[in-house]
Amino acid sequence: MTIPLNADLHCHSVVSDGTLTPEELAARAHAGGVALWALTDHDEIGGQHRAAAAANALGMDYLTGVEISVTFADTTVHIVGLGFDADDAQLAQGLADTRGGRGGRAQEIAHQLAGAGIPGAYEGALRYAGNPELISRTHFARFLVETGACHDTAEVFRRYLTEGKPGFVPHRWATLGNAVRWITEAGGMAVIAHPARYKFSANEEYALFTEFKQHGGLGVEVVTGSHTPAEYPVYAAMAREFGLAASRGSDFHSPDESHVDLGALPPLPSGLTPVWEQLAGRIQRA
Repeated sequence: MTIPLNADLHCHSVVSDGTLTPEELAARAHAGGVALWALTDHDEIGGQHRAAAAANALGMDYLTGVEISVTFADTTVHIVGLGFDADDAQLAQGLADTRGGRGGRAQEIAHQLAGAGIPGAYEGALRYAGNPELISRTHFARFLVETGACHDTAEVFRRYLTEGKPGFVPHRWATLGNAVRWITEAGGMAVIAHPARYKFSANEEYALFTEFKQHGGLGVEVVTGSHTPAEYPVYAAMAREFGLAASRGSDFHSPDESHVDLGALPPLPSGLTPVWEQLAGRIQRA
C-alpha cells in the first residue's frame, strides 16, 4: 500500500503573524514528519528563500507559498498561492499594495479598543509584529492576552475583533481576480484557503468557487487545521464538483495558539488529485 505524502502547505512565520522564524518552522515541520512543505505568510513573500534553504538543508522538498487577503461578498477570503516564482515583480508589487492598508486599519482598531477601555493597543500590537506593514488582528489579540484583558486569543476575537464588536475594522483587500492572476502569472497555482471558515450561504459559496474557477484558480484546501473532520468530505465533494486539485495544510501559527501541529493532519480523502501532483515541476527538491 502506498503511504500518503505528508505535505503541509499552509503555515505562518514571524514574517507575517506567526511566532517562529522560517528556520524554526522548517525544523518543526521536519520533526513532524513533513516531506513537502510550504511557508504561506499573509500577503508577504519575504521569507521564501530562507524557508526553501532551511527545508532543503533538512531533506524536505519545498514549494513557494503565500496567503493573499481578498475581499469577496463583503467578506475577507484567503487565497493561497503555491509554486510561484518568489522573485516575480508583479506578485511582489501586488502584495505590497495589499499590505498598504494595514497601517491605517491598525490605528483605527487601536482607537476603537481605547474607547472600550484598552489603551496603548497599537504600540502593544506592534511589539508582536515582526513586520510593521503586516500588523494584524492576531498581533492585537496577543497584546490583549498579555494585558490580561482576555484569557486567550480566541476570546479576544470573540469579544473584540469580529464584526459588530469594538475593535472590528473592515478592510478592502485585493480582488479575487487580481490575486489569482498574480499567482498564476508568476507560474504558481491559486488555492482557496479553508473555505468552511467563511460561513457563506450555499449560494455565496457556489459563487466563490465559480468565480475562482473563471479567473483560473485550480485548487482548494480540503484537509486543514481550520476545518473539522466532518468538513473534509464536504470540501472533497466540492473539489470533485469543480474539478479542483486538493490541498492540505495545518495553518500553523504558534506552538501556543494552533490547534494542529505541522505534519499532524490526516491524509487527503481518496479520489482527489493532490495539488503537489500538478506542481511537481515547481517543487524545489532537497
